[in-house]
Amino acid sequence: MARLVIDPITRIEGHLKLEVEIEGGKVKDAWTSGTLFRGFEIILKGRDPRDAWHITQRICGVCPTSHGHTSSMSLEDSFKIRPPDNGRIIRNIIEACQFVHSHILWFYHLTALDYVDVVSALKAQPKEASLKKVQDRLKAFVNSGQLGPFANGYWGHPAYKLPAELNLLAVAHYLEALDMQAKASHLSALFGGKMPMTMTSPPGGSNFIPTVDTLANYFSRVEELQKWVDSAFIPDVLAVAPYYLDYAKIGKGHGNYLAWGVFDDASYDPKKRLLPRGIIMNSQLKAIDAKPEEVTEHVKHSWYTDSGPLNPMNGVTEPNFTEYDTNKKYTWAKAPRYQGKPMEVGALSRMLVAYTSGREKAVKLIDGTLKALNVAGKPEVLLSVLGRIAARTLETKLILDEMMNWGKEIAENIKNGKDAVYTDYKIPDSSSGIGLWEAPRGALGHWNVIAGKKLKNYQCVVPTTWNVCPRDDNGVRGPIEEALIGTPVLDAKRPVEILRVVHSFDPCLACTVHVIDPETNEIRKFRAC
Repeated sequence: MARLVIDPITRIEGHLKLEVEIEGGKVKDAWTSGTLFRGFEIILKGRDPRDAWHITQRICGVCPTSHGHTSSMSLEDSFKIRPPDNGRIIRNIIEACQFVHSHILWFYHLTALDYVDVVSALKAQPKEASLKKVQDRLKAFVNSGQLGPFANGYWGHPAYKLPAELNLLAVAHYLEALDMQAKASHLSALFGGKMPMTMTSPPGGSNFIPTVDTLANYFSRVEELQKWVDSAFIPDVLAVAPYYLDYAKIGKGHGNYLAWGVFDDASYDPKKRLLPRGIIMNSQLKAIDAKPEEVTEHVKHSWYTDSGPLNPMNGVTEPNFTEYDTNKKYTWAKAPRYQGKPMEVGALSRMLVAYTSGREKAVKLIDGTLKALNVAGKPEVLLSVLGRIAARTLETKLILDEMMNWGKEIAENIKNGKDAVYTDYKIPDSSSGIGLWEAPRGALGHWNVIAGKKLKNYQCVVPTTWNVCPRDDNGVRGPIEEALIGTPVLDAKRPVEILRVVHSFDPCLACTVHVIDPETNEIRKFRAC
């Protein structure tokens, strides 16, 4: 038996340490450790509630919009108000821009290098002039000896299966994706004032008033993104997937999925959102409603003062670092649970809930993809690494198509003189509220308690906390820990298979890899791409 320590995992945001035991060429056990503490919940105590939507956006530089929206929603719950229709639609649009940006960035720039052998692309014999140009650029890049982000990839690893021509096409689209994800951010800034850390979605709705010129700009950019997703993103995933169908049986985890839902309709009913609220338990592909009162956070294996499982409304965040010990406490992440169960969150959870709830657009996209991969009628293959990749790709298309409809809704409202974007309010002396929403990486919840017009308590349960959490008070592994069990590892010095599983969750935490030989205590250091 060998134990590997990968610290930190690369191509993610933030700092994630992973420790795994390997026996017989497969992962036998795993521990995920968030190694950075910031304590936003502590920062917010005693503040004016209106500060929260500004401050919580700083929790994440990739999905600040989601935190801002969720914070505003939690405060609106405390203030007993809702935004007017245009405010709702503007928030949907800004959120959608962030989702599209994040999904493109994640697939091409954070995950694809686990499957695409960049150096192999030099062996391709392209016929198209555009691909020849990309190959020439890549050749000059390689010959310079300065590979930058590609310098420490596991090039030539036998787990890479794509032909050279497909590797070259993926590299070409990697470069195009840099521009496409930027276009999505431009759209976000158009409605949000700037990106990241948008400025236009305070409690009450929006302080941005759209115009005909704004919408014309918006429609043209959305259409450009739609065409690229249809012509590059989705075809790339469908082209790569057949070479890695074994990953339809790897990385399943517990089979529990949670989505709070995202993109409101006029009813503000979370079960009627474009991607609705719901849970799936024990791999049974049937969604039921999710309730915030069923959430608890465990800290037995986290560096916090032990408090027992608590609902976030009564949550306590008291840091208490001891030592790193996988048998005791080993992470700054708490262990959220739903009805005492670990839950996976993210695009796969959202699309599964939508699919099993009979949402027509999700059903059409998923069934069409299963058919294209010759696994029609077998949605259970989605409970895997491959499923997480497919779900995020399909979600991108679903959202972009809906973005056109939201733009038309605003245009019609403007035409009919419905221009209100904001609902005024007064801060109550005492109250409490919950905001439940989705970030690109998954279910996001903000809980607040107000006393004396100030924040008495504020707790955030963020997507990566659900996915990267440690064992709970009952010793049950978190979702990523469980998903790693059984993962084959061909070469412990180049554990690309482990990276594939972890990256499929897109943990938001930050490229040196340490492999420790438990027999010799030799520490091997090498950089992971």
